[in-house]
Amino acid sequence: MVTTTERDGMTWYECEVCGMLFDDRNDAQQHEENCDSDSADPSYLQ
Repeated sequence: MVTTTERDGMTWYECEVCGMLFDDRNDAQQHEENCDSDSADPSYLQ
């Protein structure tokens, strides 16, 4: 489930799996559906 957070006067949508922030709810929902829940860290950071 995508959560909403306020930062710098803007609304951001956060993936509950990895914590990545998006400025568009649809982007966040699509990401979360495909997010690897086995790892809290996105693979591109490794």
